Amino acid sequence: MPNPLTPQHPTASADSRMEALRAWLATAPGGLRADASSLQPASSDASFRRYFRVHAVAPQQTSWIVMDAPPAKEDIGPFMHVAALLRAGGISAPQVLASEARQGFILLSDLGSTTYLQALQDARAAGDLPRCHGLMLDALAALVRLQGIRAADLPAYDAQRLRTELELFSQWYVARHLGVEMTAQEQAGLSQVFETLLANNLAQPCVLVHRDYHSRNLMLLDAGREHGNPGVLDFQDAVIGPVTYDLASLLRDAYIAWPEEQQLDWAIRYWERARAAGLPVGDDFGAFYRDFEWMGLQRHLKVLGIFARLAHRDCKTGYLGDLPVVLAYARGVAARYRDFNPLLRLLDRLQGVVPQAAYTF
Repeated sequence: MPNPLTPQHPTASADSRMEALRAWLATAPGGLRADASSLQPASSDASFRRYFRVHAVAPQQTSWIVMDAPPAKEDIGPFMHVAALLRAGGISAPQVLASEARQGFILLSDLGSTTYLQALQDARAAGDLPRCHGLMLDALAALVRLQGIRAADLPAYDAQRLRTELELFSQWYVARHLGVEMTAQEQAGLSQVFETLLANNLAQPCVLVHRDYHSRNLMLLDAGREHGNPGVLDFQDAVIGPVTYDLASLLRDAYIAWPEEQQLDWAIRYWERARAAGLPVGDDFGAFYRDFEWMGLQRHLKVLGIFARLAHRDCKTGYLGDLPVVLAYARGVAARYRDFNPLLRLLDRLQGVVPQAAYTF
């Protein structure tokens, strides 16, 4: 989940890595001569990775991106493997130009500095909804291509991974962030909700899953660049998993919210494209949309936990501002399906919401 850098005081270890990075660039990796003095922060990451933009010695208008992934914390192998898969499948992922696995450095092609988030926000602020629609259709078309890529060697998004993610909600959002101790009844109800979600998620057909296919990881490209919009970043955690996962990431984005009728319209358009491409989305859109909502709820609960953990463990408090959007998504789904009544009751207590009595005559 890349996020624009904010000024920080570099640690001694960071300083030593910068020295090593400049020394590596001075060797002209990949035969490319970079001006190490031009290094500037490009983005940070929710992990330990950092990204820098560096300019060529000549011509100076050429720039590249350098990834700094400390080997003790990050393995650059998955990034390079998935980048190759995506590019071969017609996705505008950055090209790996050179790498140094021992030090955790990768030199990449530069997909620019304008995220989909910025482009969509600018278009919406200007009232240019057709522009928003066009960008999102490009993202949906790219997602269909991405999901058609064969990648049997990627890890499975299995029950253990999905359950571990759900538990982040209890551990980090409820207990750590809110400081709430759940009752035994609430714990049992939440466990029941988790098992219901997992059964649905694991029953869905599987494809390649990016895992963070949203507006901060998609880049606006110049006309004619790569395979067209969007440029796709932050794909190193890709897995084989439920077909609705990345669609939920995109349409129920933590960073930009769309009216539900617009989400539905885009979901239908995706489903039609996916069916035409032979993806395993089924012939019943109603059943597909239910899977989309249930998969989205798993992700929303995970993200609530991750954002809380980023704030309290990693001191990245900027993510707390995005909690209300994610919480609204979770409440919306929990309120629509009887299976999730225990979760809705818990959310009511956590938010201080008094349930409204309903009467029938």
